[in-house]
Amino acid sequence: MTTTTDPTVPPRDAPLPIKAIPQRHPWRWVSAAVLLVLAAMLVNSFITNPAWDWPTVRQYLFSDQVLHGVWLTLWVTFASMIIGIVLGVILAVMRLSANPIVKSVAWIYIWFFRGTPVLVQIIFWVFLGQLYRYVSLGIPFGPSFLYFNTTDLIPVIVGGLLALGLNEAAYMAEIVRSGITSVDQGQTEAAEALGMTKLKVMRRIVLPQAMRIIVPPTGNETISMLKTTSLLSVAAILELFGTAQLIYGSNYKQIPLLVVASIWYLAFTSVMSVGQYFLERRFGRGTTTARPKGKLRLQMGGRL
Repeated sequence: MTTTTDPTVPPRDAPLPIKAIPQRHPWRWVSAAVLLVLAAMLVNSFITNPAWDWPTVRQYLFSDQVLHGVWLTLWVTFASMIIGIVLGVILAVMRLSANPIVKSVAWIYIWFFRGTPVLVQIIFWVFLGQLYRYVSLGIPFGPSFLYFNTTDLIPVIVGGLLALGLNEAAYMAEIVRSGITSVDQGQTEAAEALGMTKLKVMRRIVLPQAMRIIVPPTGNETISMLKTTSLLSVAAILELFGTAQLIYGSNYKQIPLLVVASIWYLAFTSVMSVGQYFLERRFGRGTTTARPKGKLRLQMGGRL
């Protein structure tokens, strides 16, 4: 006995096909439309409001005074970060030391510089000559052989640089310490068991792995330092913001000059953000959080 089945009728045990109906999100389109309208209104106000005074912005954007302030801002930013990074690494190693005195000194330094406003530190260093008129070298608690005038030894720009660099060192110390402690202690013990010195273990084993933890916040600190340099204007240091203040103090065009300073700050922070992105991708290679490359990246960039 033979049975025939209708090919158009699915078998009884076969699962029925699922008809997927995409969920609609009308409020997404409403919110997007509202944001586009608000953005268009903002752009229209930039163009039509004469108070922005765009001709004055174009006049001063690449003027010699502003470019000098830009150069000084960049120089102070990177010099302060170099001081902060070098001293921060030293403080981080001191914090991880087994010596209680060394560890306590590093902790007190970090506690003090993170606990006081950077503006107060800038003013303190700029006017250090009022506290110590002379700096001497000699035998501790004994006679001195060399004397230096504090104002000549630490001029205003050096005082501002020291304030920013020493303050940054306190934050970099904690960043570096967190990166070092993120590396498994077993790797250090294994490397020392193979006969590697502590310095070589730190350079070849610990730091390469710690960099993926250290780089992102260091990039953020560099961007923050670029903007923190504007506080030097309180000491009459003519960096970018101080230069803008000097110019609008004479022509009374505050808004256009503030726009000029903002454009330069935005330009440099954008460049630094791109550099930070590539550094993070380089040091994040081999980790699950690293950005995919090659063919997989092209596939992710397509339509989902």
